[in-house]
Amino acid sequence: MNSIGPVIQIAVAPVFLLSGVGVMLTVFTGRLARIVDRARVLEERLNLAHTLHERETQAEMKTLSKRSRIIDWAISLGICAGMLICMVIVSLFMGILLGVDLSVMVAALFVLAMLAFISAFACFLHEVLIATKSLRVGRK
Repeated sequence: MNSIGPVIQIAVAPVFLLSGVGVMLTVFTGRLARIVDRARVLEERLNLAHTLHERETQAEMKTLSKRSRIIDWAISLGICAGMLICMVIVSLFMGILLGVDLSVMVAALFVLAMLAFISAFACFLHEVLIATKSLRVGRK
Protein backbone atom coordinates (compact mmCIF):
# COMPACT_ATOMS: atom_id res chain seq x y z
CA MET A 1 0.00 0.00 0.00
CA ASN A 2 2.95 2.34 0.61
CA SER A 3 4.04 2.07 -3.03
CA ILE A 4 0.68 3.16 -4.46
CA GLY A 5 0.80 6.67 -2.95
CA PRO A 6 3.56 7.93 -5.25
CA VAL A 7 1.81 6.37 -8.26
CA ILE A 8 -1.39 8.24 -7.43
CA GLN A 9 0.63 11.45 -7.17
CA ILE A 10 2.21 10.79 -10.56
CA ALA A 11 -1.16 9.85 -12.10
CA VAL A 12 -2.72 13.18 -11.10
CA ALA A 13 -0.99 15.10 -13.92
CA PRO A 14 -2.34 12.82 -16.68
CA VAL A 15 -5.80 13.03 -15.12
CA PHE A 16 -5.71 16.82 -15.36
CA LEU A 17 -4.46 16.50 -18.93
CA LEU A 18 -7.38 14.18 -19.64
CA SER A 19 -9.73 16.90 -18.36
CA GLY A 20 -8.16 19.34 -20.80
CA VAL A 21 -8.63 16.88 -23.65
CA GLY A 22 -12.28 16.55 -22.66
CA VAL A 23 -12.75 20.32 -22.74
CA MET A 24 -11.15 20.52 -26.18
CA LEU A 25 -13.39 17.71 -27.44
CA THR A 26 -16.34 19.80 -26.28
CA VAL A 27 -15.00 22.74 -28.30
CA PHE A 28 -14.44 20.54 -31.36
CA THR A 29 -17.93 19.03 -31.21
CA GLY A 30 -19.38 22.52 -30.78
CA ARG A 31 -17.65 23.56 -34.00
CA LEU A 32 -18.99 20.47 -35.75
CA ALA A 33 -22.52 21.24 -34.53
CA ARG A 34 -22.31 24.76 -35.97
CA ILE A 35 -21.07 23.40 -39.29
CA VAL A 36 -23.94 20.90 -39.44
CA ASP A 37 -26.49 23.57 -38.52
CA ARG A 38 -25.23 25.90 -41.24
CA ALA A 39 -25.22 23.08 -43.81
CA ARG A 40 -28.85 22.26 -42.97
CA VAL A 41 -29.85 25.89 -43.48
CA LEU A 42 -28.11 25.98 -46.85
CA GLU A 43 -29.62 22.65 -47.95
CA GLU A 44 -33.08 23.92 -47.03
CA ARG A 45 -32.45 27.10 -48.99
CA LEU A 46 -31.39 25.08 -52.03
CA ASN A 47 -34.36 22.70 -51.77
CA LEU A 48 -37.01 25.41 -51.41
CA ALA A 49 -36.24 27.25 -54.58
CA HIS A 50 -33.44 28.06 -56.88
CA THR A 51 -31.83 30.98 -55.19
CA LEU A 52 -30.26 33.89 -56.91
CA HIS A 53 -26.98 32.92 -55.31
CA GLU A 54 -27.08 29.18 -55.96
CA ARG A 55 -23.46 29.05 -57.07
CA GLU A 56 -22.28 30.81 -53.91
CA THR A 57 -24.45 28.53 -51.78
CA GLN A 58 -22.95 25.45 -53.45
CA ALA A 59 -19.46 26.83 -52.86
CA GLU A 60 -20.25 27.42 -49.20
CA MET A 61 -21.62 23.87 -48.92
CA LYS A 62 -18.34 22.57 -50.32
CA THR A 63 -16.39 24.61 -47.78
CA LEU A 64 -18.60 23.33 -44.97
CA SER A 65 -17.96 19.78 -46.11
CA LYS A 66 -14.21 20.38 -46.01
CA ARG A 67 -14.45 21.99 -42.57
CA SER A 68 -16.52 19.05 -41.35
CA ARG A 69 -13.90 16.53 -42.49
CA ILE A 70 -11.13 18.51 -40.80
CA ILE A 71 -12.99 18.86 -37.51
CA ASP A 72 -13.82 15.13 -37.68
CA TRP A 73 -10.07 14.50 -37.77
CA ALA A 74 -9.56 16.85 -34.81
CA ILE A 75 -12.21 14.97 -32.83
CA SER A 76 -10.73 11.59 -33.76
CA LEU A 77 -7.23 12.67 -32.81
CA GLY A 78 -8.49 14.19 -29.56
CA ILE A 79 -10.22 10.92 -28.69
CA CYS A 80 -7.01 9.02 -29.51
CA ALA A 81 -5.08 11.37 -27.23
CA GLY A 82 -7.59 10.79 -24.45
CA MET A 83 -7.42 7.04 -24.85
CA LEU A 84 -3.62 7.10 -24.81
CA ILE A 85 -3.65 9.20 -21.64
CA CYS A 86 -5.99 6.65 -20.06
CA MET A 87 -3.52 3.95 -21.06
CA VAL A 88 -0.74 5.95 -19.37
CA ILE A 89 -2.73 6.01 -16.14
CA VAL A 90 -3.54 2.29 -16.34
CA SER A 91 0.10 1.47 -17.12
CA LEU A 92 1.27 3.38 -14.05
CA PHE A 93 -0.95 1.28 -11.82
CA MET A 94 -0.30 -1.99 -13.67
CA GLY A 95 3.42 -1.50 -13.21
CA ILE A 96 2.91 -1.37 -9.45
CA LEU A 97 0.42 -4.24 -9.44
CA LEU A 98 2.67 -6.52 -11.51
CA GLY A 99 5.91 -5.26 -10.02
CA VAL A 100 7.28 -4.46 -13.48
CA ASP A 101 9.05 -1.32 -14.68
CA LEU A 102 6.78 0.08 -17.40
CA SER A 103 8.42 3.51 -17.51
CA VAL A 104 9.46 3.15 -21.17
CA MET A 105 5.93 2.17 -22.16
CA VAL A 106 4.44 4.99 -20.08
CA ALA A 107 6.79 7.49 -21.71
CA ALA A 108 6.01 6.18 -25.20
CA LEU A 109 2.25 6.32 -24.59
CA PHE A 110 2.57 9.84 -23.23
CA VAL A 111 4.56 11.02 -26.25
CA LEU A 112 2.01 9.43 -28.60
CA ALA A 113 -0.80 11.14 -26.68
CA MET A 114 0.92 14.50 -27.01
CA LEU A 115 1.50 13.97 -30.74
CA ALA A 116 -2.18 13.11 -31.21
CA PHE A 117 -3.23 16.16 -29.19
CA ILE A 118 -0.88 18.45 -31.12
CA SER A 119 -2.29 17.06 -34.37
CA ALA A 120 -5.84 17.66 -33.10
CA PHE A 121 -4.92 21.29 -32.39
CA ALA A 122 -3.37 21.61 -35.85
CA CYS A 123 -6.59 20.33 -37.45
CA PHE A 124 -8.59 22.73 -35.30
CA LEU A 125 -6.40 25.64 -36.37
CA HIS A 126 -6.79 24.62 -40.02
CA GLU A 127 -10.58 24.49 -39.68
CA VAL A 128 -10.71 27.89 -37.98
CA LEU A 129 -8.54 29.44 -40.71
CA ILE A 130 -10.86 28.05 -43.39
CA ALA A 131 -13.90 29.33 -41.48
CA THR A 132 -12.48 32.85 -41.14
CA LYS A 133 -11.10 33.02 -44.68
CA SER A 134 -14.37 34.48 -45.97
CA LEU A 135 -14.05 37.30 -43.44
CA ARG A 136 -10.52 38.10 -44.66
CA VAL A 137 -11.43 37.97 -48.37
CA GLY A 138 -13.68 41.02 -48.18
CA ARG A 139 -11.00 43.16 -46.55
CA LYS A 140 -8.04 44.60 -48.37
